[in-house]
Amino acid sequence: MNKTIRYITACLLLVAAVAAHGDTPLNDDAAIARNLDVFNSLYKELNTFYVDTINAQKSIETAIDAMLDELDPYTEYIPADEQEDFRVISTGEYGGIGSYIMQRTGARKGVYISSPYENSPAARAGLKPGDRIVSIDGERVDSLEQDKISARLKGQANTMVRVGVVRPYVDDSLLTFNIKRETIKMSPVTYYGITRGNIGYIGLSTFNEHSASEVKEALVELKKNPNLRCVVLDLRSNGGGVMEGAVQIVGHFVPKGTTVVVTRGRDKQTEKTYKTTAEPVDTKIPLVVLIDNGSASASEITAGALQDLDRAVIMGTRSYGKGLVQTTRPLPFDGLLKVTMARYYIPSGRLIQEIDYSHRDANGRYQRIPDSLAHEFTTAHGRIVRDGGGITPDIEVKPAEASRVVYNIVRDHWAFDYATRYASEHPTIPDPDHFEVTDEMWTDFKQSIDPDKFEYDKVCEKGLEALRKLAETEGYMNDSTRKAFDHLDTLLRHDLDHDLDLHEEEIKALIAQEIMDRYYYQRGQAQYAVRYDKCINRVLEMLNTPGEYERTLNIGKAATTSTKKSKTKKSTK
Repeated sequence: MNKTIRYITACLLLVAAVAAHGDTPLNDDAAIARNLDVFNSLYKELNTFYVDTINAQKSIETAIDAMLDELDPYTEYIPADEQEDFRVISTGEYGGIGSYIMQRTGARKGVYISSPYENSPAARAGLKPGDRIVSIDGERVDSLEQDKISARLKGQANTMVRVGVVRPYVDDSLLTFNIKRETIKMSPVTYYGITRGNIGYIGLSTFNEHSASEVKEALVELKKNPNLRCVVLDLRSNGGGVMEGAVQIVGHFVPKGTTVVVTRGRDKQTEKTYKTTAEPVDTKIPLVVLIDNGSASASEITAGALQDLDRAVIMGTRSYGKGLVQTTRPLPFDGLLKVTMARYYIPSGRLIQEIDYSHRDANGRYQRIPDSLAHEFTTAHGRIVRDGGGITPDIEVKPAEASRVVYNIVRDHWAFDYATRYASEHPTIPDPDHFEVTDEMWTDFKQSIDPDKFEYDKVCEKGLEALRKLAETEGYMNDSTRKAFDHLDTLLRHDLDHDLDLHEEEIKALIAQEIMDRYYYQRGQAQYAVRYDKCINRVLEMLNTPGEYERTLNIGKAATTSTKKSKTKKSTK
């Protein structure tokens, strides 16, 4: 089949070469018809005369993927049998039991329940994190991969599924649950509430059909608290989704009729302006939007528009930089083409797309737009903002850098397994606002790790070994150098107990997050995390510094260059 793929790819290259030959325009109808005829004829010849049988569906899909790979990563072909995941992203709904599952390898190989949704069929039936799935409807599934098990757990609402699991830390470890599937609605608002006494927090994980309405509900509830001084909208790690949701969420904070985003495609007819259409919930309360490198697309429209309109202080780290808009087009046999049809421009007129997918370097890599080529624009109050490369926060707050030992604890599920055992021994715990990982728990956790089974990445050891070889090659290795290397090798050898204590604060946060999930689900995880969030700490500092919020947004100053493009701005056509 590899040879078949090469043939099909060669066919695509041939079609591209024919299209590019001569002076015929690339999008000329006659040229397109001629190239499609070449493609059809070539494939028929392969199918007739190639020595082995060709898998038609796989080969054509490979050819399609190769063609789309020349464009951007967001333009893709979605066959009928793969559209369920795409539909779930946009609607936030699917039929199933309502739980995250995860694949594990090594000594505890298998597929596990990792986190049931709160009040889901899985949670009500009694499935818990750490349960290893061994059977579905009486059939053993130990050898199946995660995607296969996920497909079997999903199904029409009101249908039954029988799930057999092995549960650790109980006497009767083999358990069976009869679960009625439901229409699972994944809430895009992970948690909202009052923190630090007067800061209203709303965590939004995605932009689907329900995002705007749930954010509005959360905002209305928060405003009922008389102590509310500020609202924080957390878009960190929110990869976007439905663009209209971004427009509606911005509309909760700005006057009706405000322009949020303009989309422009290849033709003038594709230009469309999106304005807020409903009365706002609140246009005055101080607003902070949190972003990071995982904030993309609709998240960037929301943060960027609120920044351009000087309605919110943007805090965190620079966002991803996706300024492209996709739409879906129907294809024969119930297929879909998700195609990039436009670029979007936020109120100041800037485009925040970071990667130029129309050009590649000599090695075939896409080019990033350098900061030196960014153009200046102005916000409603005359502040300078720039295009290209995502949204730059008004106040930068860098997250703590994760160490290798913390990475290994997450990768190998040490905190997950400890939380599973802890939950089996403790029927109840304090709520997320009062729970603490005690010193006794910390000692217990460290003792739960077998040093012989803890796998380090050994970055230092590998680097030192490479340096040894380089010293040998360059002729610098002698008795004194060798002794120095041996001494350095001793100094750089891992001491697990020392490494754990060195990163105690980070690891305790991981442990707490896992334990919260056992008792208070994803909502509890988010509620606990807000207590120690560096960005929330910075918000509190800003609120307690007289005038900082107003100075950041130039509030009270004349807006002489309100949302006008900079004179250095090039054409966006």
